[in-house]
Amino acid sequence: MPITTSTYQSRGLQTTPRLSDFKFHLPEKYIAQEPAPRRDSSRLLVVDRATGAFYDGKFPDIVKYLSPGDCLVINKTRVFPARLAGCKEKTEADIEVFLLRRLTGDLWEVLVKPARKVRTGNTIHIGEDMYCEVIDNTTSGGRVVRFHYEGDFNATVEKYGKPPLPPYIRREPRPEDTERYQTVYAQVTGAVAAPTAGLHFTQGLLDRVERSGVHIAPLVLHVGLGTFRPVQVEDLARHRMDSEYYEINSDSATLINNVIKQGKKIIAVGTSTTRTLETVANFDGGVKPASGWTDKFIYPPYQFKVVDKLLTNFHLPGSTLLMLVCAFADMELIMGAYRHAIKEKYRFYSYGDSMLIL
Repeated sequence: MPITTSTYQSRGLQTTPRLSDFKFHLPEKYIAQEPAPRRDSSRLLVVDRATGAFYDGKFPDIVKYLSPGDCLVINKTRVFPARLAGCKEKTEADIEVFLLRRLTGDLWEVLVKPARKVRTGNTIHIGEDMYCEVIDNTTSGGRVVRFHYEGDFNATVEKYGKPPLPPYIRREPRPEDTERYQTVYAQVTGAVAAPTAGLHFTQGLLDRVERSGVHIAPLVLHVGLGTFRPVQVEDLARHRMDSEYYEINSDSATLINNVIKQGKKIIAVGTSTTRTLETVANFDGGVKPASGWTDKFIYPPYQFKVVDKLLTNFHLPGSTLLMLVCAFADMELIMGAYRHAIKEKYRFYSYGDSMLIL
């Protein structure tokens, strides 16, 4: 039962909640710094919107909450190793170049660190066969650079880059992160952050899901660094999301529409999948095949058009991801679920445990 405007008014709250409503205290010890020993060994907190009940379990329990004919929608974006260690020409200062998105050709929008050392006209060497020229500044504090390299760009980035672990994972990336900070179904390269709700699936578990009669429909949303960008305005209506590229093909759209027509459920794996489905939703409750850029910001109150159940991880206080989850279920219910998760020592954020909202 999605939250509505009348729900807020009945509590004497403003129609649109404010940033401070999404703040909570999380002890740092609950922020997962390592992935679970096995993908599907993570825990699963099930939240029932109809009864307000919480159920503690293991991730493979998810199969019990899916019915034959339902459709699990996944984001098959692939994270590329966006962190490049560079050296500034002449001064030889160490500079990190963080790839955000390709603008056109070999022009990229990037973040540089430390930014104060990088000006327009500087050259940053990445390796023997790659360097970039700083062309311009961006309004968000980044840089526009032109890359020069030998051979294939993606292969060169794979050679020099490191996995772009989130800032709250306070360690350097290790070789095993290349595989674990990636879903098993990742196919289309373009994300700088993983769609983390999908990290818990193994291929064996996905096979079990399909054998149970549940359909799986892929789409793509290339998760950008904006997923970690803090909201800095108390009035949520003033916040603007970064645009992210998405695509959903006709096969997936047809499958999803058929499931909806048959009265079965759409289960979105992650907030990125949810935002894409809601972006391409038709007025009749179905979806259309499409591709493009979305800056859709979902926060309470919001009436969902497509998604019936949501699988998601536990998110940062005040984040747009938490706001989307609170739009999908009653805010008090979700905040209660978070308090329960802290009490029961669930692991939080990208490498943490998961939550299924029914």
